[in-house]
Amino acid sequence: MAKRNASISVAGLAVPFRIWGQRFAFLGLLALAFALMLLSKAETGALERARTAIVDATAPVLDVMSRPVEAGQAAAQSVESYFVVRAENIRLREENERLLRWMLMAQQLEVENATLRAQLDFVPEIAPRAITARVVADTGGAFFHSLLINAGARHFVQRGQAVVSHGGLVGRVAEVGDRSARVLLLTDLNSRIPAIVESTGDRVIVTGNNTPWPTLTYLASNSPVSAGDRVLTSGHGGVFPPGLVIGVVAEASETRVTIQPAVPLSQVSEARVLDYGVNGILPPPEQVPARIAPRPADLAGPPVSPPDVPAASAASPASPAAAAETAR
Repeated sequence: MAKRNASISVAGLAVPFRIWGQRFAFLGLLALAFALMLLSKAETGALERARTAIVDATAPVLDVMSRPVEAGQAAAQSVESYFVVRAENIRLREENERLLRWMLMAQQLEVENATLRAQLDFVPEIAPRAITARVVADTGGAFFHSLLINAGARHFVQRGQAVVSHGGLVGRVAEVGDRSARVLLLTDLNSRIPAIVESTGDRVIVTGNNTPWPTLTYLASNSPVSAGDRVLTSGHGGVFPPGLVIGVVAEASETRVTIQPAVPLSQVSEARVLDYGVNGILPPPEQVPARIAPRPADLAGPPVSPPDVPAASAASPASPAAAAETAR
């Protein structure tokens, strides 16, 4: 009985201390925080050494405690990756079967196309020659958009050739030097590119306006062109080969249709010049003056040679005075 009464008295005495501890724990922790702050300001070196020692002492413990967590995360990732790989495998099998059907159909169409071309004496497309040049200067500004590349006439670069980069059209060669050439971008005000809207078949002209978004002109008002439609070169006029990607329709309204170029023209560092053997409808600039402004000698025509005179007629005197002169 005495032991029971002693334990009850001890428990009764501990209750007030626990209540006071709960009441003043927050204040005690707050005071400890202020004390640590003051200590860090006063004894920076000592506090830094103490913190380093504590971190060194607790690092092995934290390492051991983190091993089970890392193992659990690895196991969860393995299980998750298993289900992901299984779903990916199913998708790839379906895609493989679909592509196999398309391949068989493409082979049949290829044979049929070759047969029809042979019957029609179809002229095969010319494989282009190409050269990759580096952009050495960006001469773009408020009034003109062009690039300067380090390839010229000695690298078979000619005026009017198409220039692409990363699969999209950049512009055309406007000026050619011996070792350099100037590329007129498709956003330039002077750029006009015959094109076709891939989804609708509408033939348009991609017109540059010195902004990042060229417009489509000569488009029918009732054309069902919508945002996202691809715009390709049509090949009309013999300036560009057909099928080069120009861009996609960015905005289609009743007043205008703008496109976003397939290549970010402000970030072009390398350009590829394509030679399809297309001369275009305009003569080279060096031939224009001779055709438009002929020389006076050309207007006068070739010199007229005198008619051939027979030898007998040349020997016979043409007049009495000539006969007298001959007798003399």
